[in-house]
Amino acid sequence: MKRNTVLSCTAAFLFVATAAAHGVGTPTPAQRAVDYRQGVYHAIGWNFGPMAGMVKGEIPFDAKDFALRAERVAFLSTLPLEGFIPNSRVGKTDAKQEIWDNMDDFKSKMKTFQTEAGKLAEAAKTASAVDALKPQFGKVGQACKDCHDKYKED
Repeated sequence: MKRNTVLSCTAAFLFVATAAAHGVGTPTPAQRAVDYRQGVYHAIGWNFGPMAGMVKGEIPFDAKDFALRAERVAFLSTLPLEGFIPNSRVGKTDAKQEIWDNMDDFKSKMKTFQTEAGKLAEAAKTASAVDALKPQFGKVGQACKDCHDKYKED
């Protein structure tokens, strides 16, 4: 419970910091949605990157750190969808219009990401070697790629 509170506060801080960085005036609801989802995605990347480094053997495997980061990604994976409100393809965003044109498919891909990230977090709780986590880590990465390939500008 305490960890979820910390994660929620972190996500809120990222949102506020991103919104403040956009400068003067009150952002529109659409811009706030963009800022929110970008903040969440930055936090996901912040945690996913070191896990990828461990999986690739670029940095030493640390089971405790991997498990913490996997838990964070699992939690954070539940947040971005809230930021894809109607008419929020504004400003600096890599989100393609196809998201809103195919919202059911987009939601399905987000659900797959959530499911696979949750499975990785569960597996990481008891794994003592990175090799045991590689297959599930790959599934999380594939879930990200499937969505990015279709719904994110290059």
